[in-house]
Amino acid sequence: MLHPTGVKKMGEIQLAIRFSLANMGNVLHMYMWPLLPKMHYLQPLSVNQVESLRYQASNVVAARLSRAEPPLGREVVEYMLDNDTHIFSMRRSKANFFRLVSVLSGVIAMGRTLEMLRSWQKPVYSVLFLMVFLVLVAYPELILPSILLYIAFLGLCRYRGRPRHPVHMDIRLSHAETPYPDELDEEFDTFPSTRSNEMVRMRYDRLRSVAGRIQTVVGDLATQGERLQALLSWRDPRATFLFVLLCLFAAIGFYAVPFRVVVALWGLYGFRPPKFRSKLPSPALSFFRRLPTNADSLL
Repeated sequence: MLHPTGVKKMGEIQLAIRFSLANMGNVLHMYMWPLLPKMHYLQPLSVNQVESLRYQASNVVAARLSRAEPPLGREVVEYMLDNDTHIFSMRRSKANFFRLVSVLSGVIAMGRTLEMLRSWQKPVYSVLFLMVFLVLVAYPELILPSILLYIAFLGLCRYRGRPRHPVHMDIRLSHAETPYPDELDEEFDTFPSTRSNEMVRMRYDRLRSVAGRIQTVVGDLATQGERLQALLSWRDPRATFLFVLLCLFAAIGFYAVPFRVVVALWGLYGFRPPKFRSKLPSPALSFFRRLPTNADSLL
């Protein structure tokens, strides 16, 4: 259990549970059922109503278990029901961030592999990749079966490394092994805060620094989106004219040239050896970065 002083082991319970089923088909069919009753989807509740119901349900469970023998404290019930998940916690924010990084690790690894193939660090692999790419372009009906076959093969390969133990509270995943005392004190602080003014000011400044980074990322995403909108907004008439003219010529070219040839040429051009590349940004990227945005209009 997480305390203001760190993680404490309150006890140990060993359970032996054996699951049995009469029909495997019914069990597999349950995965297709909705998680909630039908009325939750026909007449969905608002976010405020859901939060209110969750709070009332927590109070009912806490009041009921407080009269049990032996009685169970309210703080234990709220801890088990994750009643404070909406309160900001630097430790929980770090844990969620690294969870997201773990989810995106496959995409990141794929991007690094493609970059390695583009840089021709291993020419044999690059040549094999180009050969497979050209085969898939020549026979596009093999693309989807190949992807599905690869996913199925990957799932079968991971069967041997499947989890052998049931899920449990992971202290390392929760970043509760060696947390900073101030972060734990902030997490267990009441709302509104009861700490001193200096402590609240220090935490506020730290939160401002974190929010500033998030603000920068959101601003960069908005800038890229505004550049996409500027392609057809005629805010920069010359840029929009060039883009419209390029689209017209591209439409004629795609109509005259088979799509397979275009994709094959694009792949060969993108994976050309570094000797035939320029270190300067591509003309398309330079054109995109010159498009106007609303960032200069902000105060």
